Amino acid sequence: MSPALASDFLTRPRATEIAVALEPAHNVLTSMLLISMVDQLSGLGDWVNRTAARMSAADLQRNRLIFEGLYFAVLPDRRWPSFTAYLEDLEHAHPAVLRDRLLRQITRPNASDKPGYAERARPEALLADVENYLDFLRTYMCAIDEPIERETHALLNDLPAMQRLIVTHLRELWQGGLAAEWERVVPMLHDAVGAFQQIDFSRKTGAEAMQLVLGREPDEKWQRLVGEARQVIFVPSAHIGPYLRKCMADQTIWVVFGARQPESVPAGGSALSRSDLLVRLGALTDDTRLRILALLSQHDELCAQDIMTMLDLTQSATSRHLRQLSASGYITERRRDIAKCYALNRERIGDTFQALERFLAQPSS
Repeated sequence: MSPALASDFLTRPRATEIAVALEPAHNVLTSMLLISMVDQLSGLGDWVNRTAARMSAADLQRNRLIFEGLYFAVLPDRRWPSFTAYLEDLEHAHPAVLRDRLLRQITRPNASDKPGYAERARPEALLADVENYLDFLRTYMCAIDEPIERETHALLNDLPAMQRLIVTHLRELWQGGLAAEWERVVPMLHDAVGAFQQIDFSRKTGAEAMQLVLGREPDEKWQRLVGEARQVIFVPSAHIGPYLRKCMADQTIWVVFGARQPESVPAGGSALSRSDLLVRLGALTDDTRLRILALLSQHDELCAQDIMTMLDLTQSATSRHLRQLSASGYITERRRDIAKCYALNRERIGDTFQALERFLAQPSS
């Protein structure tokens, strides 16, 4: 259940406050959320894949329940100095606060002009009947996992159990290895924050700032999102790989991205440069993805179905590989009617090997 996109903008956006920060609560929760996405996304951080591999089926299902069904209940709506401070607040908050936070997000007035919306969006109506709740999500939100949402609805009507489940699971993940992993990667993340803080964002729009942070132009979806925000906070992650994640609260959007060294700032810690290179080169270390790039090099554009047929791939494998190549910037994506079509981005490939040359030219440490 994710919020609908903000409306498009036609003129230069109003002044936006731009920041690059560690944001421990959003950062750590992103790492936890990614555990449930290892089957859909390749190229995630090693900690994510190792943790998912050793978790029991019951623990993985609980992670999905929390980060899919109860996502908006755990999503921070403000900044936190540490993950433990956020977790302590979560534990001591009245559980109704968590429930109401979720209901407030799923009933945001994105579809309020549709007939019957106001009546169907009443919290008491959603809580009273699970079928009403599921039908509301299907109609106004997105595709849902019905068993997950049924369990979510039951927990929304059992507040102590909901809070206990969330806090216990997050604490077990944190104390069971993520706290140590956080201490390991936080110096590199501080390097990333420090490098980007050397850039003057004061006269940049959200989209312009995002291009500097990513090292490439964001797609139209992201331009719309950051263009509507009053405040954009970019959060470097050690685990998200080439992908992006958004968190929204009021007029603030947090954009979680793979930690990297900005091109305009002199190279600092080699760990940061290595992290970015490993993500970019990792997308190329797979036979199927290389075959996709080779195929696209022979055509101006191919749609996903064409690639699937020509390389004899399953739909899920095709989607997973195309997502990683697109997120890494090696291919561009556009809609042709209802089909997603792709073209090779030769400039990005050349830039990757230039980045490798720059890294190899650095003094060893």
